[in-house]
Amino acid sequence: MQKNGVILKPGKDKAVRNYHHWIFSGAVQAYPAFQDGHILPVYSSEGQLLGSGYFNRRSGIAGRMVSFDATPPLESIEQSLLAAWALRKQLFDPQVTNAFRLLHGEGDGIPGLTIDVYGDVFVLQSATKGIDLLKPWLIETLQKHFQPRSIYEKSALPSRKEEGLGDVQGLLAGEDVPEIAFLENGLTFTTSVMKSQKTGFFLDHREMRQWIRSLSHGKRVLNAFSYTGGFSVYALAGGAKHVDSVDISQEAVDASKRHIGLNGFNAAEQGFICADVFAFLRESSLPYDLVILDPPAFAKRHKDIVPACRGYKDINRLAMQKMPASSLLLTCSCSHHVDESLFQKVVFQAAVDAKRKVRIIGKHRLAGDHPVNLFHPESDYLKSLLLYVE
Repeated sequence: MQKNGVILKPGKDKAVRNYHHWIFSGAVQAYPAFQDGHILPVYSSEGQLLGSGYFNRRSGIAGRMVSFDATPPLESIEQSLLAAWALRKQLFDPQVTNAFRLLHGEGDGIPGLTIDVYGDVFVLQSATKGIDLLKPWLIETLQKHFQPRSIYEKSALPSRKEEGLGDVQGLLAGEDVPEIAFLENGLTFTTSVMKSQKTGFFLDHREMRQWIRSLSHGKRVLNAFSYTGGFSVYALAGGAKHVDSVDISQEAVDASKRHIGLNGFNAAEQGFICADVFAFLRESSLPYDLVILDPPAFAKRHKDIVPACRGYKDINRLAMQKMPASSLLLTCSCSHHVDESLFQKVVFQAAVDAKRKVRIIGKHRLAGDHPVNLFHPESDYLKSLLLYVE
């Protein structure tokens, strides 16, 4: 029986026994004959069944566990999907928020798979060959349980290259929906799955946007790296006096303007600037009471850490140097390779260089639909610091 599965080296099964999803290539003692991406049983060196995972010998993370017992793999994946749905039903009132992450990879027990929901439109993102091979079954399972109007794929991730895969995007099932309207905390947004970044909208910052809403009354707000204006809309909903949205993409700036109008605010009274944020921070006097710095990932690979930290330091230093006394700065990083401790050190150094007294008055508020698996902390990637600049 063992010869049909993956056998781990002696002493290399501890992580799996602790319900960690990844098996690195160096932990494998023997493979059976198989095609990359297929699901295989996993055994300890003593022959004990540890569960099942899909494997790809091209990747440094050779295996990714989908079950930790004798449950048939597809049954286990289906159970994880339904458990994820049950959690989301507890978290969201569809009359208030109908856009959320249904499945968050290892955070929900299915490595390599992300599924975002926008009303009745589902967007699937596959990071691995194992998930790619499961796509026909996944589509059938999603249709069986949820009857979505559309299922799109938006798989464009650096991790796919290591898996030997190219980027894939397009309609998988149902009707093509060029633009989707959805609700988040009672506010209205739209997205085009095929034209947008990621899977359509940055759902992971929902709680942070709501926090900004509660802080914005009467304030002049700068939303830097504004993308389609999520933070801008929330700031105005919270009673901001004025909001400037800055992004390097004119298309994103136009979307910010549209979203502000959709929510009943006068876009003509707000500022929309298409510019490189680094240049804007250098050239503007920054007369704002609240500044939001939410850049894209500066470190998409491990080797990018040093230049990424330089970028985070620069934008935070520039902001702190110029912000008025007693103002607030929300600074964020979605770079997986820059952990919370390193990010805080970078922001500390920026404050030192800016010669400003700065206090942390809050940290990132995790969105419940982006759970961090206690047994797999690597799925925690988003960091935020709310700072009081004296």
